[in-house]
Amino acid sequence: MSNFLNASRVPVSRATLAAALLLALPQTSLAQSASPVAQADKMAADLVGKLTTEEKVAQLVNVAPAIPRLNIPAYNWWTESLHGAIGAVPTTNFPEPVGLAATFNAPLIHDVARTISVEVRALHTLGRETGHLGKIGTGLDTWSPNINIYRDPRWGRGQETYGEDPFLTAHMGVAFVTGMQGDNPDLPDVVATPKHFAVHSGPESTRHAANVFVSRHDLEDTYLPAFRAAIVEGHAGSIMCAYNRIDGQPACASNDLLKDHLRGAWGFTGYVVSDCDAVVDIADHHKYATDPAAGVAAAFRTGVDNECHTGTIGEAKGLGDRYMAALKRGLLTEADLDRALVRLFSARYRNGDLPGLAARQLSMVPVSAIGTPQNGALALKTATQSMVLLKNDGLLPLRPNSKIVVVGPLADATRVLRGNYSSAASAPPVSVLDGLHRAFPKATIVHVPFSSSITDGDLVPDGHFVTPDGKPGLRAAYYNVMDPNAPRGERKFAAKPVVTRIETNLSTKASELKQVADAYKVVWDGYFVAPDTGTYRLAVTAVKGAIDIDGKPTVKSDRYSLWGERPEFVDVDLKKGQRYKMHFDMEGGGAASPGMFWKRISHDTYGDMARAVKDADVVLAVVGLTAELEGEEMPIKIEGFDGGDKTSLELPADQRELLARAKAWGKPLAVVTMNGSPINLGWAKDNANAILEAWYPGQSGGLAVADVLSGAANPAGRLPLTFYRDVKDLPPFDDYSMQGRTYRYFTGTPVYGFGYGLSYTSFAYSAPQIAPVDGEAAKGIRVTAQVRNTGARDGDEVVQLYLKVPQLPGAPRIALRGFQRVSLKAGESRQITLDLSPRDLSAVTADGRRQVLAGHYQLTLGGGQPDSGLPGVAGEFDVAKSTDLPL
Repeated sequence: MSNFLNASRVPVSRATLAAALLLALPQTSLAQSASPVAQADKMAADLVGKLTTEEKVAQLVNVAPAIPRLNIPAYNWWTESLHGAIGAVPTTNFPEPVGLAATFNAPLIHDVARTISVEVRALHTLGRETGHLGKIGTGLDTWSPNINIYRDPRWGRGQETYGEDPFLTAHMGVAFVTGMQGDNPDLPDVVATPKHFAVHSGPESTRHAANVFVSRHDLEDTYLPAFRAAIVEGHAGSIMCAYNRIDGQPACASNDLLKDHLRGAWGFTGYVVSDCDAVVDIADHHKYATDPAAGVAAAFRTGVDNECHTGTIGEAKGLGDRYMAALKRGLLTEADLDRALVRLFSARYRNGDLPGLAARQLSMVPVSAIGTPQNGALALKTATQSMVLLKNDGLLPLRPNSKIVVVGPLADATRVLRGNYSSAASAPPVSVLDGLHRAFPKATIVHVPFSSSITDGDLVPDGHFVTPDGKPGLRAAYYNVMDPNAPRGERKFAAKPVVTRIETNLSTKASELKQVADAYKVVWDGYFVAPDTGTYRLAVTAVKGAIDIDGKPTVKSDRYSLWGERPEFVDVDLKKGQRYKMHFDMEGGGAASPGMFWKRISHDTYGDMARAVKDADVVLAVVGLTAELEGEEMPIKIEGFDGGDKTSLELPADQRELLARAKAWGKPLAVVTMNGSPINLGWAKDNANAILEAWYPGQSGGLAVADVLSGAANPAGRLPLTFYRDVKDLPPFDDYSMQGRTYRYFTGTPVYGFGYGLSYTSFAYSAPQIAPVDGEAAKGIRVTAQVRNTGARDGDEVVQLYLKVPQLPGAPRIALRGFQRVSLKAGESRQITLDLSPRDLSAVTADGRRQVLAGHYQLTLGGGQPDSGLPGVAGEFDVAKSTDLPL
């Protein structure tokens, strides 16, 4: 495995290089001789010099308006692509990042990011073609990846990360950054923005005001390594500062983070963007600054270059007033603004948004590059590699002609596949039930609908709507605003629609239509048609209007719902083929997307199940959570969940009852879990015959699950997290000390440990050979060994190297320091090589110094942690002299 974290490499300051070139070269030869960065910086400086103060201020927030007199188009820095591009048209949806981490395959994640990068650029092209540049999801940067450490299983946003280990996170983060940006970070295809810098990992309820106290040891040992790798090795062109304070200073006004580490020790020359409203928090919630003007001054003087403000979603006015006030009071200078704007405009020249840079043409990836069959195949491959088999007593793989009774609220669910930070518009999702029908053509598959559950909420797919004149879909009429300066909610719209067309469902295509203004209203009319007679749960979001059932407005909404609100379901009895009249409208520009949701439910769930399982070969229970229960700062408070975070590791109560009843039926029981965080699998470990962890696996996740259950794919994913039994086994959630957390510092017995995962085949290792670099282990080591597939099936093995360093107060008990996923045919043997740099060998002292310590080292090489029951071998070596390493 190539080592992304080469400690011998010194970060190059591109700003210093650019400045030197500008001084050394005659201006007439600059374009021919200077680096692309120097050229872009010069062009940006020239452009900024032509701006008025008012124009400069307007460019500092995430929505940068067009400047027609200088031919500068609008630009929105808010672009998300955590595990798939989010934009106006259906894009490819990959597994949630915690699932990406479970692949333990950094080259694969690089390929995923390359694919997402292409789709981000294609969305930018669409914005150019339709004239809707300036909307979220049209920029050539992306606020990804999330490389915070998932230190506590209660955190709702942990699903967005690569897990609990700094080494794994660093490698996955670098792979994503380099895949997103391309081969030349000076000319990035899409600028990557690692986030949230730093020490940001819950609780969600206090994130805008929390003052996090963290030891220097934990800061350097746990919270910063992945960010350092993303900047120093990955050369990320941007970084996002977090909401919280660290030792008293807001992260977006932290001298330690933004000056000493980022631009000092790490040589970062890119731009810093704030998390959304983090600059507002400096004065309003942290009370670190006396007022909003002082708050923006604190951020921009410390190193922030671009402010994300959620007011831009509702087109709030006066966001620049704080900057003008800061200038008037001398808290900011024009030079402060210019420094930030040169960084921002330089990035826009170098990523191909603005023309004129000789080495970079305008980015014009065709829209047809989105959602291709090849991209879909990669999504399926990635989902399959993310599957983690946790238990198998021989039940799996299932026989091709089995009778499988499928139960559980997530068996036929599709919304669960996407996780959070994903687009509702993606390829048609494949549920586990759909996947089973594809993977088991000879099996008898019986699905028993579940009762109503807190996990319900799938988008109604195309094919269930009829226009007023009897055509498939809904009639949609788009009306442009009469006065675009009127506040949202008080606007008046033209009497006649600018476009009338058929949409396939309750969705808006305004971003794809040139004729439709940025401020618009859409009205849908038609009918909903149920595919089968039965009881359904129905709901709508972000729209006003109703569906008539038996002549009465039954499924209705009288307001546009907010971001993060859960759908409010109504249970209705519907007849197959009957048309139910519907009429809805929506005013564009809101944070929530329009949609209609449904779930087929049973009034006699357990009676139906008991009858179905009588002659079953296996009961397959599909259970877990959804991103509507765990996620970012959510308006939810129910048993087990509060504000996006979890208060328990247990499955919802109705799912626990389901599993207990399934066990009582006496049939073999296989459990598939879908979730973005560790849950208590203690009962399943003791009672089920097989357990498959599927995460939130993306658009093709159901097929990936079914392929593993059928044996078409051999599972090899590994847990990037520790699965604990109870939150009582952990320190308080708001305690950021690492003592007692994650496999590195947890001294209890987990249900399943970090790095654990089974296969349908078996592997064996030869004794490792350890060779010091240049004869001195302090300079690094090379570890080689033979790995052999000793079973009868082809399969992947995830080779993991764990290191135990010499005795040092606060050092982890063991730490992952190398990994490689390798495919081996039955009986095949292959030599694997893992190179460990001095940084890989190092540990952190109590006062935050990183050292390769003199003394005796122990390592294990195998399919999981030592003493996990997975195959492995041990080795040892000595370091003669301690060596200090840079931050």
